[in-house]
Amino acid sequence: MYERKKCNLTDMKIVLLLAGICCFLWGSATPAIKTGYRLFRIDSGDTFSILLFAGTRFLLAGFLVILFHSLKKGRWMMPPEGAGLPIIKLSLAQTVLQYYFFYVGLSHATGVHGAIITGTNVFISILFASLIFRYEMLTKRKLAGCFLGFAGIVIMNLSGAGSDTLFELSFAGEGFVLLAQVFYAISSALVKKYSQEYDVVTMSGYQFMCGGAILMGIGLFGDGSIRGGQSAPAYLLLLYLALISAVAYTIWGVLLKYNPVSRVTVFGFMNPVFGVFLSAVFLGESSQALSWNTLAALVLVCMGIYVVNGTVHGN
Repeated sequence: MYERKKCNLTDMKIVLLLAGICCFLWGSATPAIKTGYRLFRIDSGDTFSILLFAGTRFLLAGFLVILFHSLKKGRWMMPPEGAGLPIIKLSLAQTVLQYYFFYVGLSHATGVHGAIITGTNVFISILFASLIFRYEMLTKRKLAGCFLGFAGIVIMNLSGAGSDTLFELSFAGEGFVLLAQVFYAISSALVKKYSQEYDVVTMSGYQFMCGGAILMGIGLFGDGSIRGGQSAPAYLLLLYLALISAVAYTIWGVLLKYNPVSRVTVFGFMNPVFGVFLSAVFLGESSQALSWNTLAALVLVCMGIYVVNGTVHGN
């Protein structure tokens, strides 16, 4: 039974289907978060309220992961023995630091820019897995794919013809979103490492709860507030964001357990595509989504991931 499950989770059709579901959910997170700022009336400069909003989401997400997993197992799932320190390390990288930079950065950047920059987590993950954690080889094809992807990010941030500056970006906006992808790459490698010893679903749930509690604590310490949104749509949106994390990261962690990092992360090309499309539809950013540099960036990022994808079967 165990071997059959393992074989199924390495089948490319199943990997594509499950990765596609994850990427659609993650792509929808960008416009959902920015919509949440509006519904909860959180100002872009109110960092502590932003962190409280993020922490509430992830604490709820972690609880939902453990609840669903416990119902499946028929008993409440406790943290695996000896997993305390790994859970703390994972929560700091995957939830606290990644989402500190992502949430704050997204409050200063458009949804379209945030969605495309998020696509760079594919390339950064491969570089980290190859150069730092030594999980796989860094080939010329992987390097070419990374070059195309990062070239897309550069082109996306080129200023218009009438601008006095070459690039239109801010460190607190696009820069923070990019830093978030660095911590995503670190967390992907940590998930790959710890999933060989511990139940990846249980670890994901408790690291979300731990990271969410830390973010909430920081937000409350700084007098952050999300009480501005008292409408049902606001709380339904918060629940949806929690479900995104509960479902997507659980599936992604299982895929990373049974597949090489590059075999899974290459399908992240769907993430910026979904993110740009959904941001254009729900945030009214269609004019930016259809600009020449945005479209060129999207094509280059997707080409880069396609080039890297050839390494899965070619090496």
